[in-house]
Formats: sequence, C-alpha cells, structure tokens
Amino acid sequence: MSTVAELLRLNLHGVFGNRDAAQRREAAARAYSPGVVLTDPEGTVVGPEAVLSSAERLLKDAPEEFVLVEDGPAYISETTGVLPWAFGPAGAPAVRGLDLITVDDGAITSLTVLLAEA
Repeated sequence: MSTVAELLRLNLHGVFGNRDAAQRREAAARAYSPGVVLTDPEGTVVGPEAVLSSAERLLKDAPEEFVLVEDGPAYISETTGVLPWAFGPAGAPAVRGLDLITVDDGAITSLTVLLAEA
C-alpha cells in the first residue's frame, strides 16, 4: 500500500510528467482508485481512464522540452497531500500549480489541480 507522499509523486512524475504511455498507464493503475475524481481548470472527470486522457492531452500539447517538476515541499497528513509543481522548460516554468490529493486505502480518490495566478 502506497503512502500519501508516494502517491503525490507517482501522480506527478509517473502519470502527468511521463511521456511514455505504457509507463503512464502502469503508474495510474497503482495510483488511482477506480472512481478517482479529477478536478482541474478544464472541469471534472471520473475514473483512471479519464485521468490518463487528461495527462495525455497535457503532454501531447506541450513542447518536448517542457518538464513537470516539484516546486517546493510536499505537505501531507494521513489521508491528504499537497505538492507544488512547475511545468515548462527546465529552470523557466511556464506555469506553476498545486496538486491536492485525497487518499483512501492506499489509492488516490480525488485529485484537485490548482493553478497559480499569472
């Protein structure tokens, strides 16, 4: 069973920051509950397949030099975690945000993505 800290990083690096579709799918299988809910500025979707589609769209539309990196410390409790991130060319992020997850029984049940004001 994964910890909140492990799941935060698996979501960021294994799913949303991973350009390899097979590895993304494997990470999603380990990270998300069957009914995971993702809420981001584009709306709300339900299920691991919908989360994978969101990650695929993000990476497909981003230039190859864009990377997703941790942008500060993680904040965690027993069932909740927050991880700041940055996305863009290394050292020059185009956007910053936070992932807020809720975890139950070792899997992410909800993921909320918040973007920093421009």
